[in-house]
Amino acid sequence: MGTTKIYIVFYSLHGHVEIMAREIQRGANAVQGVEATLWQVPETLSNSILNKVKANPKADDVPVILPEQLLEADGFLFGFPSRFGVMASQFKAFFDATHELWATQALAGKPAGFFWSTGFHGGGQELAAFTAITQLAHHGMLFVPLGYTFGSGMFEMGEVKGGSSYGAGTFAADGSRQPSELELRQAFYQGKYVSEITKKLKG
Repeated sequence: MGTTKIYIVFYSLHGHVEIMAREIQRGANAVQGVEATLWQVPETLSNSILNKVKANPKADDVPVILPEQLLEADGFLFGFPSRFGVMASQFKAFFDATHELWATQALAGKPAGFFWSTGFHGGGQELAAFTAITQLAHHGMLFVPLGYTFGSGMFEMGEVKGGSSYGAGTFAADGSRQPSELELRQAFYQGKYVSEITKKLKG
């Protein structure tokens, strides 16, 4: 059967999505026979704007992906911060650039999940993923939600926790809050879960 390749493709402005992505990669690589790789989408903001919004430096150990490189993977986890409840424009611009893959339906049948960061409760903990499903549908890709398979962590009411049945998530608040231990556990679980399903489908 060979190695199952999982591409974890993300955009992170202030580092929250990157933290989640690295934990997802650890979960994915915990599955025997899976090779999970981190990628970041191209930035669309100028350096002057990035400086003004106090953006984190881009991860120098994570290459920028080109749309055609998606063909190399068996499955995906796409991560982004939300903007007004939906994916950040940088990630939407990347999906918009996949039109040649769409034209040939080259990604059809490949499984994918989503993870995200929002500022507060109304920022899109469900909506960001729900609206992103359209990108997969047009490519004929298979959306892999978590459902409630994460168990008791899905029902936590004693602390602030991001994520939903759509996937793993975190709250950034004003940017000062970092992903919690529980949110990172859910991210690890999602990486493992989506990788296991991708491996089964490939087999």
